[in-house]
Amino acid sequence: MEIGVKSPSQAGPGTSSEQRRRRVARRGVATASVLLGGALALTACGGSGSHAASKATGAAAADSAPAKDISQAKITITPKDRSSGASIAADSKVTVADGTLTHVTMTEAVSGKAVAGRISADGKSWTPDDRLSRATQYRISASAKDAGGRPADANATFTTVSPAHSFIAYYTPDGGSTVGVGMPVSLDFDKAITDKRAVASHISVSTSSGQRVVGHWFGDQRLDFRPQQYWKPGSKVTLKMDLDNVKGASGLTGVQNKTVTFTVGRSQVSTVDAATQTMTVVRDGRVIRTIPVSTGSPQHTTYNGQMVISEKYQQTRMNGSTVGFGGEYDIPDVPHAMRLSASGTFIHGNYWSAPGIFGSAATSHGCIGMRDVKGAGDPTTNAAWFYGNSLVGDVVIVKNSHDKTIAPDNGLSDWNMPWSQWTAGGAAS
Repeated sequence: MEIGVKSPSQAGPGTSSEQRRRRVARRGVATASVLLGGALALTACGGSGSHAASKATGAAAADSAPAKDISQAKITITPKDRSSGASIAADSKVTVADGTLTHVTMTEAVSGKAVAGRISADGKSWTPDDRLSRATQYRISASAKDAGGRPADANATFTTVSPAHSFIAYYTPDGGSTVGVGMPVSLDFDKAITDKRAVASHISVSTSSGQRVVGHWFGDQRLDFRPQQYWKPGSKVTLKMDLDNVKGASGLTGVQNKTVTFTVGRSQVSTVDAATQTMTVVRDGRVIRTIPVSTGSPQHTTYNGQMVISEKYQQTRMNGSTVGFGGEYDIPDVPHAMRLSASGTFIHGNYWSAPGIFGSAATSHGCIGMRDVKGAGDPTTNAAWFYGNSLVGDVVIVKNSHDKTIAPDNGLSDWNMPWSQWTAGGAAS
């Protein structure tokens, strides 16, 4: 039976034998045409397929040529492109796998200001030299090459966290500095910290002398560290802050990773006796100089207690109105001035008073004065000598003044708090 043709017994009613014969003949021709057409079609498809395969082979060969030149170097930029809320401390970096970096640029997107940075010695990474600005958009462009010298490039744009949702700490002393034995490590946060335990647990201070160092909070924005006694002379002190992404308060995270090391110099502790108007300078346990001074008058007495030199100025202006004394004095060029308190206590040179007052009369508004000359140009004066022989962090103790003991958080006067009170609870508890 031919395909698609009914048998005579299947023919419909009223169909004659001749009609059936003609119908079968027509269907047979049609079937043959279909079969032949199928054969032609198959031949045509085979021909077209061979041509297409040839074209595909050519295209693949054409595509594979540049593929052979693709660099194996894979550059990764952190933060990711188009990200926001990036840290200003540790988030920015460029790394490469299977290659070495050849060039990296980082700029502020709006101003175009370049950000300094450096490629590591092995060529595998790049980092900025300093922390970034907050709420700022940055662009990074990086180039690298693989072992075969083939280049690779990558780019990213990101925005750092806003000031409203982040905090940092300003610290003293500076890294690499040499300070006196009384210098505490002091951190001032730019936002109020409510989760003090979390923040303090990510800060450590250690010393090569092995002294135990403990932190103490003064309010919500200041955290100081010190040992029980003054630092050991010659020791190295290291401050480590790992505050990046640490929660300091609701909606407030840290954006700072920092390691700072400073050196403790020789021991110098100077004691001012307000009863005799003299200052005895002791270095490494030996008296090296006794200096006549003039402390605060009976109306404006000098604080008692242990104070620490926090700033030094060859010359500075002192205006009484800035510390509650109205227009009682305004001296534009006070020589050899060293700050002892945040409230305005200095130990400094004095050229405007009669030389006879030093060592005999208390005449100041609370500062400690030493004989000096206008312009700070005479190195033989007591004030010039003391200035030249003092370090930030040196201790100045005042005794026998008719005033109270200075508060521990007034300047760097931490040593006036008893150790038991300092350690009570602990900064990270």
